[in-house]
Amino acid sequence: MALQGKHLVLGVTGGVAAYKAAVLLRQLQRAGASVQVVMTEAATRFVTPVTFQALSGQPVCVDLWDARFANNMAHIELSRAADAILVAPASADFLARLAQGQADDLLSALALARTCPLLVAPAMNRQMWENPATRRNVKTLRQDGVLCLGPAAGVQACGEAGEGRMWEPEDLLESLAAFFTPKVLAGRRVLMTAGPTFEAIDPVRGITNLSSGRMGYAIARAAARAGAAVTLVSGPVALETPLGVERISVCSALEMHQAVMERAGQAEVFIGVAAVADYRVATAAGHKLKKDAGAPPQILLTPNPDILAEVAALPQPPFCVGFAAESENLDAYAEAKRRKKHIPLIVGNLIQDGFGGAQNRVILFDDAGRHPLPAAPKDHLARQLIEHIAPLLA
Repeated sequence: MALQGKHLVLGVTGGVAAYKAAVLLRQLQRAGASVQVVMTEAATRFVTPVTFQALSGQPVCVDLWDARFANNMAHIELSRAADAILVAPASADFLARLAQGQADDLLSALALARTCPLLVAPAMNRQMWENPATRRNVKTLRQDGVLCLGPAAGVQACGEAGEGRMWEPEDLLESLAAFFTPKVLAGRRVLMTAGPTFEAIDPVRGITNLSSGRMGYAIARAAARAGAAVTLVSGPVALETPLGVERISVCSALEMHQAVMERAGQAEVFIGVAAVADYRVATAAGHKLKKDAGAPPQILLTPNPDILAEVAALPQPPFCVGFAAESENLDAYAEAKRRKKHIPLIVGNLIQDGFGGAQNRVILFDDAGRHPLPAAPKDHLARQLIEHIAPLLA
């Protein structure tokens, strides 16, 4: 995991979004990070230091003159031990003082004396965010190398709607993970498919499969974390779009084929993870088929296009990665599929090892041979796959 073993300083400033920082703290810990909380005096009016101390297991720092640190230099000691500082929420006042280089409390002094990266998650009323002074301050911070995460738009605590909401803890967690991930695909354009397809029989029935889309979405997330611009053509799944990924939702294999072929010419990497139906109904009924006492309806099937093969056959194809889910003879079937489609890399797995589940066991097949990956959560396998692809692109 990208955050495993990282030590972070979580700065909390005065704003109602401070309650979200408590949720973020727990998520950071679950991701393997240790967290030291530093609060401004205003932040303690919204959430008490006792809450963050109980959650983090460490005393919360508020006082610039904290005698627990050598020579009362908490602003020095805390920065030197951190891999990064994240201020969430970052109020308009704190952003202004940060842009001006003020150091009149512990958190601002810590930010000024830091030797590690600084990230801020703005949170304020929409009019405060839209104020030219705030925009100037944020522009200055970005020029100074501070990474600004958000804000989001939506209904605010004041009852108004607009930009100014702090990003949700899940989005901040993902952004931090991406920040610490090596950018092995920086600047690359990745096109992907994921999930099942649904081939209609009539308006309410269809042919589909048990693909959950988890593997494809995990790979899309890993590629985005690695710096790629990712476009994900997705069949019908119940999954959130990974942060920073462009999602194009489709239903049938023909829709997926069209969406991919329209974009394949601009892609440098194509990863075909979707479980595309091999066949579709030749003529879908325009109305619901009724159950009669006579013989069941006869359904004529016709082949769907082979999306991966067509992309690989382009005059200047992207680097193509295929998937082979088999129930037996994995090595023989996967390697045969790779050679038949003329692709440099294929990911093979046995259906019984994780099709549709949260974990899997896969083998990578390329010109150098077979590369088995131990059973692991799909997020871990996705990261390993991206790490395998990156040097092959050279």
